[in-house]
Amino acid sequence: MKVVTFGELLLRLEPEGYYRFVQVDRMTSTFGGAEANVAISLANFGVDSTYVTKLPAHEIGQAGVNALRRFGVDTSKIIRGGKRVGIYYNERGASQRPSKCIYDRAGSAIAESSPEDFNWSEIFAGADWFHITGVTPALGGNLPAICEEACIQAKKLGLTVSCDLNYRSKLWTKEEAKETMSRICKHVDICISNEEDARDVFGIEADDSDIINGKLNKEGYKKVALKLSQIYGFKKVAITLRTSINANHNKWAALFFDGKDYFFSREYDMVIVDRLGGGDSFCAGLIYSLLNGEDGQRAVEFASAASCLKHTIEGDFNMVSLAEVERLAHGDTSGRIIR
Repeated sequence: MKVVTFGELLLRLEPEGYYRFVQVDRMTSTFGGAEANVAISLANFGVDSTYVTKLPAHEIGQAGVNALRRFGVDTSKIIRGGKRVGIYYNERGASQRPSKCIYDRAGSAIAESSPEDFNWSEIFAGADWFHITGVTPALGGNLPAICEEACIQAKKLGLTVSCDLNYRSKLWTKEEAKETMSRICKHVDICISNEEDARDVFGIEADDSDIINGKLNKEGYKKVALKLSQIYGFKKVAITLRTSINANHNKWAALFFDGKDYFFSREYDMVIVDRLGGGDSFCAGLIYSLLNGEDGQRAVEFASAASCLKHTIEGDFNMVSLAEVERLAHGDTSGRIIR
């Protein structure tokens, strides 16, 4: 099975530990980005994984390509050109102080890309699945049209298309997101959302939930999944359900709707090391499970377990094995040493 993902690879800069931006004179650097995170997770699970983006031909762009190659991701479809790699700065939150992300993405290679950069029939040759997120069209320029065309071509070639809504308020407004994602989602088979995205992008929210105060009415999200399916024609809908007690302590579960039945995962009580990439690891787990023909309950349990483990890993990438995810998905939540 072959999966293609498309998006922006970012340079991630952050102070060590829990230092604030204004306290430090140096930062650590790694790479990340929603769709790249999915590609790497899938490669770690043994899936033939191809990542598509546009990166400058200089050494920083090459460093990004090398970061992907390290995990076995196919980088042969990455376009080289443009002047800069997009950056995001991350300040890790603690207790009641939230994490903070600052974007420096304007003028990046992919933000200035053109439709002619991507030959989708060639990119999708031999592929079974295409995954995008709402982050990429939010970068503006030609990207909304490029993302839409990619989904259209993927559907014509018989690929399954999944989309994580991934609303980013620092990149576009809710009105802009709804207009663009409504067009793109006409060509999407599987919609993935968190407890907020369906509300922020499409105005569909669960009854009797208070996200800020950590009160989620999980039954209400069944209606959200059903409405998304009915209005936008999704064949399947997955919704991650995060209860934030504070920046270091979350509860984590998910709902999967297969068009007929609803499946909830077990809920994990997590002490967080790094929450960035948590949703992307859920996407990868779900894609992996569905590609392998798992039923709804198995799929949502595997995806939730993969994401739970990501919260224990530094950086964007979910560097866990298939066996580790399976162990947790089957109920071993003890965290006891293995030797």
